[in-house]
Amino acid sequence: MKTMNVEPAAAVAPRGGADDDEQITVLGIDPGTARMGYGVVRGDVEYELLDFGCLTTTTDQSPEQRLLTLYRGLHALVERHQPQVVAVERLFFSRNVKTALAVGQARGVALLAAASNAVPVAEYTPLEVKQAVTGFGRADKDQVQRMVQALLQLPAPPRPDDAADALAVALCHLHAAPARRWGLRS
Repeated sequence: MKTMNVEPAAAVAPRGGADDDEQITVLGIDPGTARMGYGVVRGDVEYELLDFGCLTTTTDQSPEQRLLTLYRGLHALVERHQPQVVAVERLFFSRNVKTALAVGQARGVALLAAASNAVPVAEYTPLEVKQAVTGFGRADKDQVQRMVQALLQLPAPPRPDDAADALAVALCHLHAAPARRWGLRS
């Protein structure tokens, strides 16, 4: 059996900001079976990037082994970072049924990893993520990546794309968190 391949980004030093008591840690997930992007961000008013990268699988693994690899990787990330919530991108309608099924399976693994660690899950559509991060629900990938770069004060847009998307999902949740606390969003 192949072991999990995790492509972490370089460590990022904390930037300070609001009290740790007010901040929440979010594990953002961009589901996929070949590469599952993840991003861990803590924040309230200001954001602190804790970790990002991709969990990867290979085509020589059986489908069930690929899902198990992703589950183990997510489980390890949850144990390491102890997020208060896992934010996952919702599956949108896809014309490619094979891709939609694979992404759906990867989403299921992410939901299972969160549930098995008793971490609540928040789900966001791609439109909601783009709206929260850029202010425009039809923003393109480059606009989203540049806003993630600006919000997290990074020297360059985060790479790979899957990790950048996961960071955007985490930031989306942090934008929505105050409304959730006030009961304005379910």
